Amino acid sequence: MNLFYREIGERGNKPLIILHGLFGQCDNWMTLGKQLSEKLHVFLVDQRNHGQSPHSDDFNYQLMAEDLKEFIETHQLEKPIILGHSMGGKTVMQFAANYPEMVSRMIVVDISPRFYPVHHQTILEGLNALPIDSIKTRGEADKLLAEYIPNFGERSFLLKNIYRKKEGGFAWRVNLPVITAKIEEVGKALAMTHSIEVPTLFIGGTNSNYIQQADQEEINEKFASVSVEMIEGAGHWVHAEKPQELLLAINSFIF
Repeated sequence: MNLFYREIGERGNKPLIILHGLFGQCDNWMTLGKQLSEKLHVFLVDQRNHGQSPHSDDFNYQLMAEDLKEFIETHQLEKPIILGHSMGGKTVMQFAANYPEMVSRMIVVDISPRFYPVHHQTILEGLNALPIDSIKTRGEADKLLAEYIPNFGERSFLLKNIYRKKEGGFAWRVNLPVITAKIEEVGKALAMTHSIEVPTLFIGGTNSNYIQQADQEEINEKFASVSVEMIEGAGHWVHAEKPQELLLAINSFIF
């Protein structure tokens, strides 16, 4: 799986890999990545079936953890710091459970290892309803998607998954058929049979319900060296809503 990535910062610095969440792509983290690249060698990576990375009929956390292992080995990265948001957070947790010796530190943004019920039905319904082959403009796509998703910011984020083809017309970057068919994989609890020793920071938003009190108790049980920081006023999209607070939390943990 030859994952697409963007690389920022000096190669002599400590490597940091950032993984986006569901329906996201590496460019979502570009602003924060640039700030972190002042001291770190940053890799912003598209996970399989997202962004400009290859599509695959296979889609689960064990495979995405293997993709991350292959990426680290291919680029000869020595014990990188790994950061993941939401789905990306579960990927990095699974990777650390499988290959703890390959990680120096881990940052998990607004997700826990537990099971999450499917809650993306409306998004998937809206995206699948878009006549991608006949859409002429992004404005047209936005108008059609608004029938399902009234929030402009959420629509803008989702519509980053369409691109204009060289021959004209639009196409999906995200592998919509596979994600639709296998959406339950995204919410599955992780396969963790032992406590993870990798120093770990969980960052959540107080306006999000992804990390609750019961989740913090489970996190403390499954991670031997862990801290949990909740950012006041942030929802699930911590990096978009409270970027400076997130940057401060990350820097305090790393340096």
